Amino acid sequence: MESRLIAVGDIHGEYYKLESLISKLDIQNTDRLVFLGDYVDRGLYSKQVVDKLLELSKFCSCEFLKGNHEYYMLKALNGDKNAEYFFMTYGGVQTIESYGNVENILKIHGDFYRNLKQYYVTDDYIFVHGGINPDIPLEEHSELELLMIRDEFIYRPTNLLQKVIFGHTPFEKPFIAADKIGLDTGAGKFDTGYITAVILPEESFVSSL
Repeated sequence: MESRLIAVGDIHGEYYKLESLISKLDIQNTDRLVFLGDYVDRGLYSKQVVDKLLELSKFCSCEFLKGNHEYYMLKALNGDKNAEYFFMTYGGVQTIESYGNVENILKIHGDFYRNLKQYYVTDDYIFVHGGINPDIPLEEHSELELLMIRDEFIYRPTNLLQKVIFGHTPFEKPFIAADKIGLDTGAGKFDTGYITAVILPEESFVSSL
């Protein structure tokens, strides 16, 4: 069976929506999946989401990128008070509850969170959580730029050979431009939010709805 390249947008603890999406994708062991980050916070099932992703990674090839929520969670768990404020304000309470207590987060899934990648590159695509600054070479970006950039990336041409596939900024439906695709469709953030995937290169979209 022909291998498919599939990118998946922000999940935010929405385990049952992730289950729905995976079912609709009918994933084969020849597929290659790239998850764009923000697995935790806001939704009620962050632990269960990561359990599912790890299970999936034993079946097919998976690349897991870091989102800004994983970034701040890790810093908070290492004692950074500013990061702790972000974590607890933007959904960390739900994440802790899904693990039973805060100590369990790193005890159970520490290796997963610590090994998340900042970006993933193929000949045709750059996968990243937030986006890139078109004025700076990819390898010279700070981690926070890659995780947090929004308008100055989204609404400017990248002038790159590769198309950028990103998450982080929520849209009611996937953002599609000539040089980029945004896949955050509000899962965990809005009652009407859902998880979106894109099958490449045909740009066929699949949602958890």
